[in-house]
Amino acid sequence: MHTSEAIAALGLRIKEANIDIQKIRHSLSTVLIGQNNMIDKLLIGLLTGGHILLEGVPGLAKTLSIKSLAQSVQASFKRIQFTPDLLPADVVGTLMYNQATHSFTVRKGPIFGNFILADEINRAPAKVQSALLEAMQEKQVTIGDNTYTLDEPFLVLATQNPLDQEGTYPLPEAQLDRFMLKVYVTYPTVDEEVAIVTQQLANNYTNIAPVVSIETINSCKQLVDKVYISDAVKRYIVNIIFCTRFPLENGLKNIADYITYGASPRGSISLALAAKAYAFLQGRAFVIPEDVQTIAYDVLRHRIGISYEAEVANVSVNNIIATIIQSVKVP
Repeated sequence: MHTSEAIAALGLRIKEANIDIQKIRHSLSTVLIGQNNMIDKLLIGLLTGGHILLEGVPGLAKTLSIKSLAQSVQASFKRIQFTPDLLPADVVGTLMYNQATHSFTVRKGPIFGNFILADEINRAPAKVQSALLEAMQEKQVTIGDNTYTLDEPFLVLATQNPLDQEGTYPLPEAQLDRFMLKVYVTYPTVDEEVAIVTQQLANNYTNIAPVVSIETINSCKQLVDKVYISDAVKRYIVNIIFCTRFPLENGLKNIADYITYGASPRGSISLALAAKAYAFLQGRAFVIPEDVQTIAYDVLRHRIGISYEAEVANVSVNNIIATIIQSVKVP
């Protein structure tokens, strides 16, 4: 029962738990300069178990940020460099024949870890990308006749380069939908880049030591699950999702021709979970509409298909999301 007293008590627990999360944030900030937005989104993925796709040009510390996050938590980290010649067995593992015992043994692939970096995921063909689907959705892997449960936490953090399209394979919509967030990584400011250059020239590298344990992260995740989200905010989330599917029926005639498909119910769930995690990071025990509005871009930008008309009119998916948010009545 969500009484005001219960929410207030939960708020105190959340503020205490945020001390541990701030340790991770501080640890990452010693290595990553000018990427506070990316750090926030990585923390949301960590607190919800939602997979994240980072998109940005080379050299924006996408790989470094993921590796640093894994180092700040006492958990295992595996990196998979996606290439056109990669095979599904290179990701999930395979059966190896042992001549001495005349039997098959399981050789587990790099997918068996807590933090999985899928570097340049769009450079591998669809067969390899699909090998991740079961692991990402079911948190399990099938090798031969046996199914193996993956350890918790299990987080796939993928990167892709939007510029170089030669030799790449666009992720199918079914796999894109498995990512809770798609985060655009942008250039740093002038002052931030000066600090980055200074750090590199001075060889002032900071080795990140673990600052929290897996048990602490699991405790924080349990608190995120308890963050209160009212029926009005839930309906607000669903109304936003329905505008992506049926813009014309929801009075959005100006963008109806720009949308080819909208977000699935997984989008509604992801938006609600991400909003709860964002509220947690703000030290609150309840979700407000502003939380939904803030995180909606990262949740929806890979779940809305834009048409050729939108490209001709130079209308981006972010423009479409902004129009939807401005049109939906706030509770």
